[in-house]
Parts: sequence; C-alpha cells; structure tokens
Amino acid sequence: MTTTLTDAPAPAARTGKRGLLHGLTWLVVRQHRAALYCVLALTVLGAAAVLQLRHEMIELLDAAGWPGRQPVDQVNASRVYDWLTLLLGSLPVILAVFLGAPLIAGDQEQGTAQLVTTQSVPRRRWLIAKLGLALAVALVSGTVLSALFTWWWKPYRTVFGGAWLDGAIFDSTGPVLPALCLFLTAAGITVGVLTRRVLAAMTGTFVFSVVALGAWDYVRPMLAPHRTFTYPLDGPLPDRFAQAQEMDRWIASADGTLYGWGLCAKPTEAAAEACVKEHGIVNSVMEYLDYDQMPAMQWTGAGVLLAGTVLLTVFVVWRASRRPL
Repeated sequence: MTTTLTDAPAPAARTGKRGLLHGLTWLVVRQHRAALYCVLALTVLGAAAVLQLRHEMIELLDAAGWPGRQPVDQVNASRVYDWLTLLLGSLPVILAVFLGAPLIAGDQEQGTAQLVTTQSVPRRRWLIAKLGLALAVALVSGTVLSALFTWWWKPYRTVFGGAWLDGAIFDSTGPVLPALCLFLTAAGITVGVLTRRVLAAMTGTFVFSVVALGAWDYVRPMLAPHRTFTYPLDGPLPDRFAQAQEMDRWIASADGTLYGWGLCAKPTEAAAEACVKEHGIVNSVMEYLDYDQMPAMQWTGAGVLLAGTVLLTVFVVWRASRRPL
C-alpha cells in the first residue's frame, strides 16, 4: 500500500541576519539599560557643554581682540566651565562606582549569576559579554569627551587658567581620560567580584578611586625626565618657558655646585649679598617639564593605566571562572 502526499512540505522559515544586539549581548544590554542610558545622557550633556562653551569663548576672544589681549579672568570666572572640568574629572569615578561596581556584584547578590551560568551559556562567555559591555561604554564615553575637550583646549590653552600638568587639563585631554575610565571601571568590577555585594562594592570602589587618583597625582610628574635650565642669578627667565611647568629650583656657583633656593634668603639684603659672595653663587637653575613633553607623557600614562586595566580584567575572568558565583 502506498501513500500519496498531496501537500508539499512547508518551506523552512527564513531567518534574517542577526544584528549586533542579539542573544547574550542583547540580554546584558537590556539588564543594564538604566546605567547605559545614564552614561549616554552624561556624555551627550558634556559634549553639548563643550560645544556651547567653546562657541561662547571664541566670541569673547574675538570681541577682545585676541590674541593681542586675553580676557583670562572672564573665561575662568565661568561657573559652567568649572562645572565642566569637574564633570570630566569625576567621569572615571562615576563610571567605576555606578557601572563597574554593580556589574557582577549585583548578579552575585541577587543570584542571577548562578541562574545564567547554569543554563546553556558558558560562564566565560557570560563574563566576556559583561566585561566587554562595561569597558566599551567607558571607552566610548571617555574618548568622546576627551576628544571634544582637547579640540577646545589645545588652540586656546594660553587663555585657560592652570598649568597643563594639573589634573584638570592633563587628565581630561588626549588618551588619559579614556584610559582612566577603563582602569577605574575595571577596578570597580574587581571590587564587586571580591565583595559580592552591591553597596559594599560601590563604597569600596569609591574609596579605591579616591586613593588611586591621589596616587596618580604623584605619578603624573614622573612620566617624563625632568629638564634643567641655568641662567644668571639676577637675569630674567626667557619667554619660551612661559608654558613650562617648574618642578624645582636651585642656585648654583660658578663650578656648578647646587644649593637650595632658600640658602641665601636672609632677613636683610646685606646678609643675602654676603651669603651669595661667600658661596660664589652666580646662577639660578630651574628643573622643569616643558609643554612639548605633554603628548609623550600622556601616552606613557595611558599605557600604564591600560596595563593595569588588562591585569584587573584577567584577574576577574580567572577568579570568576574558578570560583562559585
């Protein structure tokens, strides 16, 4: 007996190409969409502030006849500018505390990590998706704001108050800001994995960030060798050092012997002159970092921070892969 099929089998449903956000990536993005929206809003707000402030400053400088005259006081008095530099300086800490710290600690505290990793998704793949999302967001946010602020600051750097080595400028321009964002975000994730509690992770991350940024203030001047310049004791410092960052100063005798700057700071002019003659002081010596060293210093510092980011990320993957979540 034979059976005849009168209906042709239904063709297999066509599946369209999957976009970038699908599967585990879509799940991770949806899980952290509130934090992503906040970071996006902060980035857009900061970018809009840079564009607006740059436009206002250019109009102010044009009206004042810049570069012949520089209305430095008026520019520095802008409260919005102070707010912007505060935002840029706080961005790495904000990302670390509110994005990095709860990233995995929240899943550990709520038990979501155990639920996800007991399904068909491998634990390492889940970790890579979570880490990739957080670090990508930190990188994009830091890069966008750093690029815009550098575009604003560099042509008009002589108008801005403060030295280029200060954190408000050095850490907010070039590659340093995105590198700081990556490092502190990775540190927040690491603290979260170790503490396994969101509140403890956020508190610990904030404390670590404050300490790390304080230590960074000491590391920053050591990112390049210091230069020295010798000139006559009573002579003026050449104009080319207007943008140099002075690190130390000495007085020197004719044979090159260095003495502390306060050696001949005597209460009377006669006593000071006698001290100068006694020690044969003829020159002033300045130890400094020049502005042309800034790019190399920034890339060196960014390399140090990126190396720290890699180490922290590898540690998180190793620990979370080998220990129960």
